[in-house]
Amino acid sequence: MFDKLNLGDLGKVLEEIQEKAKKIQEESEKKVFVAKSGGGLVKVSANGKGEIIDIDIDDSLLEDKESLQILLISAINDVLKMVEEEKKRVAMNLMGGQNPFGQQ
Repeated sequence: MFDKLNLGDLGKVLEEIQEKAKKIQEESEKKVFVAKSGGGLVKVSANGKGEIIDIDIDDSLLEDKESLQILLISAINDVLKMVEEEKKRVAMNLMGGQNPFGQQ
């Protein structure tokens, strides 16, 4: 069954796949995702790792704590969803376009 299997070639292929995956992941982690809520009154930025790197809040919200909280939660959830979608896109790219997550 494995008589004609060249393990040296298999090792090379796996190494190439690993290098490609690492490069794609590094590129993805450098991306910045931005989500806005309240018509742009709150803006949250995250990197490809899912770390929040910036929050911009319009001064008009500083007197309205409840609205600020709602808009901040909304923007954070949106930006984290963007990061997750990017991770799925990268995984699908590595899988040759086949979706390992079921539906899109």
